[in-house]
Amino acid sequence: MKLTEQELLTRSNSTCELCGAKEDLQAISVEPKEDNLIACSTCRTQIENPESMDANHWRCLNDAMWSEHQAVKIMAWRLLNRLKAEGWPRDLLDMMYLEEDEQEWAKASGDGVEEDENKIVHKDANGAILNAGDSVVLIKDLNVKGANFTAKRGTAVRNISLVHDNPEQIEGKVDGQHIVILTQYVKK
Repeated sequence: MKLTEQELLTRSNSTCELCGAKEDLQAISVEPKEDNLIACSTCRTQIENPESMDANHWRCLNDAMWSEHQAVKIMAWRLLNRLKAEGWPRDLLDMMYLEEDEQEWAKASGDGVEEDENKIVHKDANGAILNAGDSVVLIKDLNVKGANFTAKRGTAVRNISLVHDNPEQIEGKVDGQHIVILTQYVKK
């Protein structure tokens, strides 16, 4: 439901619903739904021109993402997705929860969609998805090249890290050595 600018100003206590600024406020639509929010000129300019985005300005999304108003949450999600390369927005996105219909609305702008389709997924020998920090067990004796020892079957590897560009490799420590392990030889 689209609110008038005056209703938005009342709802937001005359502050930008994204960054909290109090000057040069105007309503902006959050398409494709008929909903809107109030934003300052700095936020509006950066939303309309993604190449002009200043990542430090958007640290305010840490608060905006918890808004009770859907349009504000959706815009925060979209902006965090645009800034994912900065690192810190990923942490906020991991904490953020959107209902299924809100997720569809948020992705309608195209933000965050391409990564989901091309995302690298690490799976163990049984097809279970591996995440950074998981513990796995070796299912085969592995000769460790360059370290002159064999990692025995049944060895637990704790706190693994994922190789970001290769879904078939993880990293972990075995016998105090940091090694790369093929995912086909581990299970959760």
